[in-house]
Amino acid sequence: NNSAQNINKKQQAVIDAEPIVVPIKDGKARAYFASGCFWCVEAVFESVKGVKEVISGYSGGKEKNPTYEDVGYGRTTHAEAVEVYYDPKVVSFKTLVKVFFGSHDPTTLNRQGPDKGAQYRSIAFYKNDSELKIIEDYMASLKKNKVYTSPIVTQVKPFTIFYKAEDYHQDYEKKHPNNSYIRNVSVPRLKRFQQKFPELLKDAAH
Repeated sequence: NNSAQNINKKQQAVIDAEPIVVPIKDGKARAYFASGCFWCVEAVFESVKGVKEVISGYSGGKEKNPTYEDVGYGRTTHAEAVEVYYDPKVVSFKTLVKVFFGSHDPTTLNRQGPDKGAQYRSIAFYKNDSELKIIEDYMASLKKNKVYTSPIVTQVKPFTIFYKAEDYHQDYEKKHPNNSYIRNVSVPRLKRFQQKFPELLKDAAH
């Protein structure tokens, strides 16, 4: 597929970048993931114990200040992503990696569910060598245990920058329960995750 190859060439510029150090602030650490439509991904991580807040946005590309329209129409090298604020005393980065892989299909290239395009690709971002090792070890265990019949295509990339999405995207799943995409895609995805990992959920998770 030529378009996929072209996209990968464009992305190559940022793949080898040095990760940015993101300090713990107010006892909260931050993690970054991309695994399809950020409305769905935000709702999944929001339901996890120890997660304080999840922000929808864009990451993984090189363009500055991307807009939803630009990313949605494939005019950037960014993916829809989330910034997860979490309490490392309650939930570990390793558990968040487990949530990431357990809540989407990491074997579909540039696609998640009904959404197609490089902006929906699967990316696990790391901020240091220990996070990189956690991601690589977890992926190795998934392969060893043959959890998936197809190869994992998740990109493992150093975190460089995250752009917060427009305000109307934040908490979209909670604010728009009757939206047809939310009802038909986001909620079923959230429910599948919650049934799979009940021990990770907040008491009030809907």
